[in-house]
This record gives sequence, C-alpha cells and structure tokens, in this order.
Amino acid sequence: MVIPPPERAARVTRFLKPYLLRMHFTNKYVSAQVIHSPTATIACSASSQEKLLRPNMESTRDVAAAAKIGKLLGERLLLKGIPAVSIHMKREQKYHGKVKAVIDSVREAGVKLL
Repeated sequence: MVIPPPERAARVTRFLKPYLLRMHFTNKYVSAQVIHSPTATIACSASSQEKLLRPNMESTRDVAAAAKIGKLLGERLLLKGIPAVSIHMKREQKYHGKVKAVIDSVREAGVKLL
C-alpha cells in the first residue's frame, strides 16, 4: 500500500523553502539528499554506498569522502535544474568537519545556499 504525501494548505506551502539539503553520517558511510518539501519526495541524492564511487574512495566515512559526496550532489542538482537549496541540520550537527565539507563542496559546485 502506497501512502500519499500529506496535503498541505496553500498558505503553508508559500512559506516553505522548496528544496532542503539533509545530511546523514554513520560510522561507515556519508549520505546527503535534497528533499522537495511541497511534495515530500527526494529530488536528488548521493551516498558513499554507491558501487561506482567506492573504488575511487580511500575511505567512505572521512571528511574527504564527505567533500566528494557534496561535489557529486551539487553536480546532480545542476543537471536536474535545481539552482538553490536550503540546509537542514539536526540539533547536534555543527558547521564543522564532515558537515562543513558537504556544504562547502555543494556551494563550490555552483548551487546557491539559502
């Protein structure tokens, strides 16, 4: 059974930022995805779990891997025609280390951050 995304009132969707960048870090992998908030779907994603990326990486969990994931995500966003995203960080995430690497490499790829 497929659950449809929640219906939001028009007055609420006007103030939502349309694309949110979310990052997730585990002890083994780094992943980032951009979510289209009005429809609650994933617009684009990149992860160090992808089979094509693993041979090119020395480690799948360090700051260099996070920078590669951010660069790849930025390129994929521009190919899909998404010029700007806003960042959603969890409460415990700080702009430091892997989080900073992902955000800076997305910015360097040419995507504007709101």
